[in-house]
Amino acid sequence: MSKEAVVLVDRLCAKHTLDLSEYRFLIENRTPDVVEYVTSLAVEARRSVYQNKVFIRGLIEISNVCKNDCLYCGIRRANTNCQRYRLDVDEILNCCSQGYDLGFRTFVLQGGEDGHFTDDLLCELLRTIKWKYPDCAATLSLGERSRESYKKLRDAGADRYLLRHETADMAHYSKLHPSTMSFHNRMRCLFDLKELGYQVGCGFMVGSPYQTANEIAKDLKFIEQFEPDMCGIGPFIPQSDTPFGMEKAGTLELTCYLLSIIRLIKPNILLPSTTALGTIHPKGREMGILAGANVVMPNLSPQSVRKKYALYDNKLSDGSESAECKAELAARMASIGYEVVTDRGDIKMLP
Repeated sequence: MSKEAVVLVDRLCAKHTLDLSEYRFLIENRTPDVVEYVTSLAVEARRSVYQNKVFIRGLIEISNVCKNDCLYCGIRRANTNCQRYRLDVDEILNCCSQGYDLGFRTFVLQGGEDGHFTDDLLCELLRTIKWKYPDCAATLSLGERSRESYKKLRDAGADRYLLRHETADMAHYSKLHPSTMSFHNRMRCLFDLKELGYQVGCGFMVGSPYQTANEIAKDLKFIEQFEPDMCGIGPFIPQSDTPFGMEKAGTLELTCYLLSIIRLIKPNILLPSTTALGTIHPKGREMGILAGANVVMPNLSPQSVRKKYALYDNKLSDGSESAECKAELAARMASIGYEVVTDRGDIKMLP
């Protein structure tokens, strides 16, 4: 292990900041020894804040209708092979009811940018969820909206909002999205959400087309400076009906390494071990936890629609990914020394 890598990792652990070129050095000089050292520090950082707790979120994929045409996404508007669906309010509330009985205390409503879900509809839904389950957190992941919309949703009871920035490099953003989408608007949304008092999550795909160490370094620097409460990263996995359908997938190894680095950037961050990790490796979710993650998001969506929310090929939709198998998930986490807890799982503020 190079002396320079040790110095940088130690400084990141102590100061939680590096220069852009230093992040790039850690990415370009990833060796087994460096990975082992970063991982050990990340696990210790996570344990110092959250002990061995793993928080679960009940994911409800409310719609795969989307007005956007992101080049990597299986539910993009132009994908005529996508079998579209949209849950109604009663179906969503039924998912919440089942999840609550299973021990979930956070519900994540995720979907494409579907105009059917107006502010009025979502606000009424949020008020109902918070009335029925006052001890639960409500998280939204519904894409770009106006500041006014975000404020209405926040006032109606939304606690958190997940919006991946996808890349902190404007030129790279333009290669992943159609010209109708704006890097500046994506950033505007994230800062609006933070100013409105949400617990905010950003994130990016690891190994997305055209991504280099420089783009990843910019992502890490953005995370450091934006200071999100949550950060969702996962390997890019191609979807066969998209323009990137033949591109190479990202790797579990680099994703786990970056999870560890993000944990050192912000020790109290809520860091999911994503479905994508579980998709590319049978033990991917466990490996993410062992790298410093502390959140998993089993699927509460109705069985009839899970396979239709096909963001990428072969996405997990049953087995331990599904909420019904929470006991199996808890056993898998216990086998590596971690405890799935019934808890809202809010970010823990550091002294």
